[in-house]
Amino acid sequence: MVKAVKRLTWLICTFAMALVLIKPVSVNAEEERSAVYVQVPADWDAPCVWAWDEDGNNAFEAWPGGETEADAGNEGWYYIWIPSWADHVIVNANEGSVQTGELVLEGGNAWITVEDAENAAVSYEALTKGDIPEYVEKFEIHVDVPDSWEAPCLWAWSAPDGTNAFAAWPGEAFKQGEDGWYTGKAPVWVNSVIVNANEGSVQTEDIAIDPAELWITVEEDGSFEFSYDDPNAVSAPDIHVNVQAPADWEAPCLWAWSAPDGTNAFAAWPGEPFAAGEEGWLTLSVPGWINSVIVNGSEGSVQTTDISVETGKDIWLVVTGPEAYEVFYEKPADAAAVSNEEAAGDTEAADAGETADQTQAATNADTTADTQTTGTGLGTGVIVLIVVVCAVAAAVAVYAVKKRKKA
Repeated sequence: MVKAVKRLTWLICTFAMALVLIKPVSVNAEEERSAVYVQVPADWDAPCVWAWDEDGNNAFEAWPGGETEADAGNEGWYYIWIPSWADHVIVNANEGSVQTGELVLEGGNAWITVEDAENAAVSYEALTKGDIPEYVEKFEIHVDVPDSWEAPCLWAWSAPDGTNAFAAWPGEAFKQGEDGWYTGKAPVWVNSVIVNANEGSVQTEDIAIDPAELWITVEEDGSFEFSYDDPNAVSAPDIHVNVQAPADWEAPCLWAWSAPDGTNAFAAWPGEPFAAGEEGWLTLSVPGWINSVIVNGSEGSVQTTDISVETGKDIWLVVTGPEAYEVFYEKPADAAAVSNEEAAGDTEAADAGETADQTQAATNADTTADTQTTGTGLGTGVIVLIVVVCAVAAAVAVYAVKKRKKA
């Protein structure tokens, strides 16, 4: 009986540990969201929010993240809706050139007051008046207009019922990007748009669209063409990243992106695992437009620093530590590379104490890495849950033993 109870206790504790090791499932667009309000210094223009969770899943595709909207009822306050699971945020502005440090949210709606880049306070009690605007999913519309079309605006509505997306003509002003294109947003329920300019005195005809990101090119006479494919997208064939990593870096992965715009090649940290290649190399095919990579291992707990690489070229990386690597654009001679087998032999021959020091150093280096690539971890609440479950199981075992003795 005692052995059976002990076995039951062990099974319960094992099950509790397994629960917390299961990775969260990706969330769709209808997932629960939280409102984040921000108040920033006067010289912080167009504030944005970058958000992620402790497993490195990003709420937005690229830095600087989601652009906030001004709250008409609360001067000086901006708001944005983010997925509720994204509990780590950075507030930034001026196209990401100024930013706060990492702020960890406790869940629910939050109000962030930014004094400067070094000082920001989070409140979970409303600091604004009135109701929080409802979340509305939107899509981007990009337009290219003639130079004579000044201050272009977007007018959008739903046909045939005529529900307008904006309060009054000429609609919402587009914002111009560095590439000369203007960008605006419309709710996903609209199916008709007009591009206009010069305070609405020049315009296109009605444009029937699908609610998806699109690009509209407008001519001087108001005629237009549009596409759902980015005409400015860089077309580059895939390249191969070949790596030799330390033998104690289990299941090496690659994280890759384009700097400085921050477009990631993969959805979530630690990226994509390498496949076994020839002659001890690990290999992975990635988009040719990437120019920055990180090699990591052991579920992202050890990693290199950011490595800048040339676009459009196959890469060979020999990694011997978090900050020790060599980059080649042609396969290096055998003598110049360290195979995984040789690295494994060196690791086995290394002093155990030295290996422990190296592992701790890798962990410390990883702690200082960019917050976008934070590794996995267990929250305090989860650990408490494990302790409680195991304590209950132990109590059951003790009770069973005492009952048996009385019998």
